[in-house]
Amino acid sequence: MVLAEFSPFAALAGGMLIGAAAVLLMLVNGRIMGIAGIVGGLLSGGRDADTWWRLAFVAGLLLPALIAGWSGGLNGPAINLGLPVLLGAGFLVGLGTRMANGCTSGHGICGLSRLSRRSLAAVATFMAVCGVTVYVTRHLWGA
Repeated sequence: MVLAEFSPFAALAGGMLIGAAAVLLMLVNGRIMGIAGIVGGLLSGGRDADTWWRLAFVAGLLLPALIAGWSGGLNGPAINLGLPVLLGAGFLVGLGTRMANGCTSGHGICGLSRLSRRSLAAVATFMAVCGVTVYVTRHLWGA
């Protein structure tokens, strides 16, 4: 099953937009663009000046997906695993993010660009686990 057709130009444009957003957030706010840290700051209950830019960032992540979904612009497969499986998967992702002291966007985009050794180790771990997961699901489970 193909999730979407790969377009190197769309991938390049998306990567450039993400990189530009990371640079802009660093220049304007002096903050690293990692979603785990941004959402974690919202969930910590602090009501300071950081709350508004964090809310704007999260809204900027969610609104385009909602608009694309409402307009019929999303064409990926439906995920029919059930709420318990999705909640469990979300918990495991959150646990891994907490253990790695950041998420893939924070380590992979911002950490590597700052030549962080910790981010290099985290990204290498993420990629190795992804490779093993793809191998197991496609070749051992026959999916």
